[in-house]
Amino acid sequence: MTKPIITVVGSFAVGMTLRTARMPHFGETLVGADFDMGPGGKGSNQAVATAKLGADAYFAGIIGDDKLGEIATDLYAREGVNTTYLKKTRTMATGVGFIILNEAGENGIILDMAANKLMDPAFVDTVEDQIARSAVVMTVLELPVPAAAHAMVLGRRHGVRTVLNPAPATRLDDSVLANVDYLTPNETELRILMGLAPNDPTPTVELARRLRQRFAGVLIVTEGEKGASVFAEDGEVQIPAARVDVVDTTGAGDAFNAALAVALAEGRALLDAVQFANCSGALACTHLGVIPALAERAAVDALWRKTYA
Repeated sequence: MTKPIITVVGSFAVGMTLRTARMPHFGETLVGADFDMGPGGKGSNQAVATAKLGADAYFAGIIGDDKLGEIATDLYAREGVNTTYLKKTRTMATGVGFIILNEAGENGIILDMAANKLMDPAFVDTVEDQIARSAVVMTVLELPVPAAAHAMVLGRRHGVRTVLNPAPATRLDDSVLANVDYLTPNETELRILMGLAPNDPTPTVELARRLRQRFAGVLIVTEGEKGASVFAEDGEVQIPAARVDVVDTTGAGDAFNAALAVALAEGRALLDAVQFANCSGALACTHLGVIPALAERAAVDALWRKTYA
């Protein structure tokens, strides 16, 4: 089977992870363990994950012309991600993220997206020909919103499926949502998209129905151990999660989005694609770190058969 082409207009950052019992209070020093440093950034993670799942993956992004940027280029060479549209700059450093994990595998993240902030619609225009020959174009909100929105515009212009993973979340105009075929927030991001506090008590299903009224695409809300809920023109479906032993949830969302894109690009039906994405997201929780946890295609297929078939 011909590999589907997936283009990710996205972000790269070097992730630095430390495990500790709980989050520190300001002014407090805690002893941690299991330090790890490696490639990250939601867009980059998703590009690597699509390649691992069998897609012809292209990554369009901006990194610093520095030592941390070399981590990106080494990664893409190793994982088979095409870097024709990867730009190096001396204007800003490569992005970084600091990740703290607790004993339950839950995480908190602080980001400085640095060179990613330089991405704008003019840069995205240089990727238009590549987007036009893709099956799916994906983007995230670790980029300036105008750049992410323009990637969706170009996808819609050329009849390419568009996937927006709104993370980290911010309020979006309806004009941005108008070009999104698949919107994939988690429950916290859904609340922020609606202009609410991250812990607003309004039921997720009620908020999802409100957001779904604002655009014609498919809304997929990821719900961790509960799975994912799909809100589309022809109805609402809750798809239970695949069960695994959780070690680290950091890369679950990226693995989910990548698998969703691959399944859609291969022509799988929507609910089948979300099941496949659930399996990829679940497997990403079974190892420490992100890139080492992104599953190969055979493992995701096997968990799908075990869980859903």
